[in-house]
Amino acid sequence: MSRADRLLILGGTGEARELAAEATGAGIPTISSLAGRVRNPRLPVGEVRIGGFGGTEGLRSWCADNGIGVVVDATHPFAATITAHAVTATRALDLPLLALRRAAWTPGPDDRWTRVADIDAAAGAIGTSHPRVLLTTGRQDVGAFAGVDTAWFLIRVVDPPTAALPPHHEILRSRGPYELAGERQLLHDNRIDVLVTKNSGGALTHAKLDAARELGVEVIMVDRPAEPDGLDTVSDVADAMTWLRRKFPTPGPR
Repeated sequence: MSRADRLLILGGTGEARELAAEATGAGIPTISSLAGRVRNPRLPVGEVRIGGFGGTEGLRSWCADNGIGVVVDATHPFAATITAHAVTATRALDLPLLALRRAAWTPGPDDRWTRVADIDAAAGAIGTSHPRVLLTTGRQDVGAFAGVDTAWFLIRVVDPPTAALPPHHEILRSRGPYELAGERQLLHDNRIDVLVTKNSGGALTHAKLDAARELGVEVIMVDRPAEPDGLDTVSDVADAMTWLRRKFPTPGPR
């Protein structure tokens, strides 16, 4: 490349870790950035920075100061704020930007999904017909359910929530991947009526959907936020590497 030779991966997902390993192995100078919202995160191969950038201007300045020539946004599909910052910052610097997004989940004929637009709509959909809820939307969204006093919540999170909690709840600290037998047992033992989750996609946590389908448990599925217009997007690491090799045509020995 003519002016900058480093790849920045905005990470925090399994795909981001896989891409960091592939890119580093291909000889592409790579740095991964993690937001720092999870304690003891799984770290990718290679150089890593942890913490926010301070908004769009902070990201733009950091890229300019650190010789970044290409950016891949491999953040969680619901991390809309950092994606918006990445779009604005890379356009200001005229840097190529790629979004690596795992494919969204889609319901099958035997699934009982209620799709909602956002987390507040998910809380509003609980009602009185769902007395026992498995909540797997992440600790940052738990506060949206604090006012729901008609249900008991099993709240599965990696780190403890810091927001207000619903009056009737139990915290289950756990990190995936999850297997079908365990998810089936969890739903059965806790007499779960409804699973509330985000459409994160991927295989690591899909077993809860399979278990819900088998047991006839309803799913309240929060749709992904819309991506910015014109964002170049791929759904797997292989396609991301194909894109990167066009940006780094002579990365060195493989």
